[in-house]
Amino acid sequence: MTRPYAVVLNPRAGGGSARRAWPDVQRELERRGLTYTLIEEASGDAALARVAALPIDVAVLAVGGDGTVGALLPAVVGTGRPLGIVPLGTGNDFAGLLGLRPGDLGAALDRLAFQPRRVDALEVEIGAGDHAGRRTVLLNGLGMGFDAQVAANMARAPAALRGFARYAWSAVLTVKELALTPVTVTVDGAVQYAGPSALVAVMNGTRYGGGFQISPQSDVRDGCLDVLASREVTRASLLGLMIRVLRGRHLEHARVSAGQGSAVTVEWARPVALHLDGDLAGMVTRLHARVLPGAVALLNA
Repeated sequence: MTRPYAVVLNPRAGGGSARRAWPDVQRELERRGLTYTLIEEASGDAALARVAALPIDVAVLAVGGDGTVGALLPAVVGTGRPLGIVPLGTGNDFAGLLGLRPGDLGAALDRLAFQPRRVDALEVEIGAGDHAGRRTVLLNGLGMGFDAQVAANMARAPAALRGFARYAWSAVLTVKELALTPVTVTVDGAVQYAGPSALVAVMNGTRYGGGFQISPQSDVRDGCLDVLASREVTRASLLGLMIRVLRGRHLEHARVSAGQGSAVTVEWARPVALHLDGDLAGMVTRLHARVLPGAVALLNA
């Protein structure tokens, strides 16, 4: 007996590409004889409410990008409800980690026949700043400082640019506006780094920005989170680091502090921008994150 699915379509994902691709997704679902209910909501909260009201044996199939997946996590984490991903968003970094390419519907749906595999998630609490006290769960990771400012500047990119090209354009612009802020990064109770920094990333996945390998050694099944912080950098050295990040060859660089653990606290001397799985989340000065081992039953891992 095949499991039933709630197919959650974000009509805005990928600038509307997910909605335009729905007839193809529908054909592939029906060709495989899958039982499904379509949930099409522009609001993540509305989609989440509808999924949460379904019986727990109904699996979730997120059709969109990282934001679509993230919005549905509260109905998945710790519940045993299986999650599948069809990457059709602007940012598809967690799907990329799994080897799923945007638009390759056949490969994504073929994997639904797999047995679910447990993967880790991150629980994040904003301690001080905008949205203080907010708790959320992430599948891929977060960035503070430079990374989040890149996400903010993507709104200024030419409309024709998509995915990695859009991120790269924004990253170069953000380098020109580089600002360093003192930070203290504490991992499992020990200070990993304290000093001026351009960015801190806390990752479960390996990449963001459509291909930047920010945390190439991350393993979503190891029960750990990975923490990276830049040390004091100049514009020129930051550009050099960005090139290394594309290849995942920056972890041993003298201007990078990298660590791993189960919990991290990040404290900034001044407010810096924050993104959560690519979605901007205001300015923060303090944040705490911890790993949730095996919290998600992922179908196409």
